[in-house]
Amino acid sequence: MIKEGIQASSGIAIAQAVVYVKQELTAEKKSIDDVQGECGRFSQAVEKSKQQLATLKEKTASEMSEEEAAIFDAHSMFLEDPEFVGAIEQSIKNDHINAEAATQAAVDQFYAMFQAMDDPYFKGRAADIQDVGNRLLRNLMGIEIMDISHLDHDVILVAKDLAPSDTATMDKVHVKGFATDVGSRTSHTAIMARSLEIPAVLGLEDITETTKNGEILIVDGITGSVIVDPTEEELKAYQQKKEKYDAYMAELAKLRDQEAVTTDGHKVKVVANIGNPKDVDGVVRNGGKGIGLYRSEFLYMNSDEMPDENKQFAAYKTVIEQFKDGDGVIIRTLDIGGDKKLPYLPLEDEMNPFLGLRAIRLCLSKPDLFKTQLRAILRASAFGKTRIMFPMIGNVDEVRQAKAILKTCMQELDAEGVDYDHQIEVGIMVEIPSAAITADIISDEVAFFSIGTNDLCQYTLAVDRMNQNVSYLYDPLHPAILRLVQNVIVQSHKKAGKFTGMCGEMAGDPVATLILLGLGLDEFSMSASSIPQVKKIIRSVSYKQAQEIANKAMTMSTGKEIRQYVQDTLNQLGIEVM
Repeated sequence: MIKEGIQASSGIAIAQAVVYVKQELTAEKKSIDDVQGECGRFSQAVEKSKQQLATLKEKTASEMSEEEAAIFDAHSMFLEDPEFVGAIEQSIKNDHINAEAATQAAVDQFYAMFQAMDDPYFKGRAADIQDVGNRLLRNLMGIEIMDISHLDHDVILVAKDLAPSDTATMDKVHVKGFATDVGSRTSHTAIMARSLEIPAVLGLEDITETTKNGEILIVDGITGSVIVDPTEEELKAYQQKKEKYDAYMAELAKLRDQEAVTTDGHKVKVVANIGNPKDVDGVVRNGGKGIGLYRSEFLYMNSDEMPDENKQFAAYKTVIEQFKDGDGVIIRTLDIGGDKKLPYLPLEDEMNPFLGLRAIRLCLSKPDLFKTQLRAILRASAFGKTRIMFPMIGNVDEVRQAKAILKTCMQELDAEGVDYDHQIEVGIMVEIPSAAITADIISDEVAFFSIGTNDLCQYTLAVDRMNQNVSYLYDPLHPAILRLVQNVIVQSHKKAGKFTGMCGEMAGDPVATLILLGLGLDEFSMSASSIPQVKKIIRSVSYKQAQEIANKAMTMSTGKEIRQYVQDTLNQLGIEVM
């Protein structure tokens, strides 16, 4: 039986299934007379949960990394949150109900609040609050969970979903893949699978019901397929496919120290997108020589208070020093607001947050907040090649206002005798159509452009990419998108020393690579794991060939035609992509 789901982490896994079903937690509501005793019982459950989380954090940090372990800091924060814990205690006291019922009610309330948010990061916190709540309930009820920490053979973990605590405790040696009923590419399960570099297919809807313990499963993380109880022929075919994939990845690994240069000598930069300093290891491992997008907002989102200048300086400096002999680091200034809110930064609710007070608009409205970040970036620039990028620019006035604040910061640091790169380059993220169309005007004010295709597609095509009803209309290869990309590149090249990069998902799309190369894109920035494959494609063709491919693609009418044409061309050129 073949089931189709969401391709979350690439590769092929073949092993026996372990169906990981957790005991249902039913919080029966009961009236209680001893309110003080019940509050004491709840406090004990909270403390026990904190101790368990501390153990999980230590285990994860030793087996994986501090980055993966940080999720348990977030869980502990929920247990310290007076709004969450306080709501439960108040419910016990005011309603005279048992701790289990009060906990379940609070978890349901917070879960619904996070689920209602549009931003994938905050929506992902819904699973975290549910995991914390289940831990509390188990400790209140004295219920143990199925042990997947010690396995004696290779398995594929089959579950409705996998919480951070599940992946932290599981046996990392013997779990070879994930298959879940629910989940998305931005869910914790998907992120963890990619971090562990094991295949995962999510969103299979009923895989827990259609699979039995011990059955052989094939997880095809390349196509997003799962085969339950395969035939001998299917097993043989997938074993061959797995060998082929493993050999392909081994070949790509050889490109780690190679430059991204075409067969006729045209060189481009292939760099990475990161969210924090801990991502650098993956960049280096995959052959990235620089950072094309440092998403600075994660420094704010992973903190329970506004990060001060010194904390930001330390985070930026750590990354910049890693690439001081490479292609440098582009730091995007704070891209938050609207639907991406910080608990310590009150913002008004908006009817359409994606078109509201966010990114550069928010920073210009709060110059003190903006100056703190700019000063930190400037100070860090003394330790290696650094560029500053302003997000969500819609017109040249915004660029000038941002540069004026930057100039003030420079004057302050000069007066204080603080060292920084006085020639630091400033650029913008092109993600609003008005910026792409007026690139000729804006180019007079900046040193570079970096195209953020995720939002550029969304705004140009009027498609909410998170809405499954219209997601089929979201197409980075739509002729309108390619024409905007081409205009930005052309306008930047008209001015000496200026360049255009791309940091959206399109930059790591192997089908888009030849077109972007042919259009003259100077820098490709992507998730670290995509770097080797994009390097391979660039090194397999001449620049002249890429230009001819791009020119032909620009004459076509639909994204579907363009994608098919490029895929056919890759096949004709003998360039294999997976």
